[in-house]
Amino acid sequence: MYERILVGTDGSKTAAKAVDRAVRVAADAGATLTILSATSLERGAKIVAAEAERHAGAGVQIDTKVVDKDPVAALIDEARDGGFDLLVMGNKGMTGLSRFFHLGSVPNKVSHHLPCSLLIVKTT
Repeated sequence: MYERILVGTDGSKTAAKAVDRAVRVAADAGATLTILSATSLERGAKIVAAEAERHAGAGVQIDTKVVDKDPVAALIDEARDGGFDLLVMGNKGMTGLSRFFHLGSVPNKVSHHLPCSLLIVKTT
């Protein structure tokens, strides 16, 4: 079903839940997984390396990528340009009543422009 899966992370505990789910989906599908962080290169390299190391024994081919640009644009551009079949991301930590009615701003914006399937993981 899926051959190439992309997951976005900002290094937070909630984003780690999305990475966990992406690894499970990739393992079940026999897909490759790319872990992407949209932040400064120095910070992002630490984030994606830690996530890749955390899942090293999962039996999934994991690649990492860091881009220093807006997370929404980074996820959409990478999904499109990288030929990914699926993007996995967390619903974003939201507080109060807003979490019952809206997605976080990044998942909401991405969902309207994404060229592939999207799996939004409930992380909050």
